[in-house]
Amino acid sequence: MIHKEGKKIVAYSLAFCIVVSGLLFRMAPIVSYFVIPTIWILFSFVAYFFRNPERSTPKVSKGAILAPADGKVVNIEEVYENEYLQQECKLISIFMSPLNVHINWNPVDGKLVYYKYHSGKYLVAWHPKSSTDNERTTSVIETENGQKVLVRQIAGAMARRIINYHEVNQKVQKGTEFGFIRFGSRVDIYLPLSAKINCHLDQKVQGKLSSIAELSI
Repeated sequence: MIHKEGKKIVAYSLAFCIVVSGLLFRMAPIVSYFVIPTIWILFSFVAYFFRNPERSTPKVSKGAILAPADGKVVNIEEVYENEYLQQECKLISIFMSPLNVHINWNPVDGKLVYYKYHSGKYLVAWHPKSSTDNERTTSVIETENGQKVLVRQIAGAMARRIINYHEVNQKVQKGTEFGFIRFGSRVDIYLPLSAKINCHLDQKVQGKLSSIAELSI
């Protein structure tokens, strides 16, 4: 299944491949034997990038925090979050390669109390300053017991569009979609210091499925 954010792109790419393949086959049959397969390989990548796999939210504890994205855990540390939380937090960073599913999911249940889009640069996603200098969005979800979880979508060198469906004051459910990032990026999640981390560096996680941490309840 193709994600809604990619349906037009995949449709246009398919039409382009059909037209170009037909023209090449008629006008340059010898060249077409080499070029046409390449065109369709590229189309396959585009369709694969926008895939939308069916996933059911697993039964986890109330305090479980699900991975907001597919990818590899590239950073776990304690940092000061200065945009909204204004306090020391535990940070987990997940790097999404172009081959990962690029849908983003809400990691916890709660109410969205803050959202902001920031324009910015397009440093490589693993650059230390990408979380503060790159194009990004910041969303803060407050759980029913008052704990706040901040999720930040960060554009990478290849990502040129961040999509976020969040609206302030809306209620969100763990495992529901909240956004999409095109072509390689990173998602950071800031947690209270009391949270227990259940993942490790270089671990590959799946959005909506992997429990990466636990909030104290």
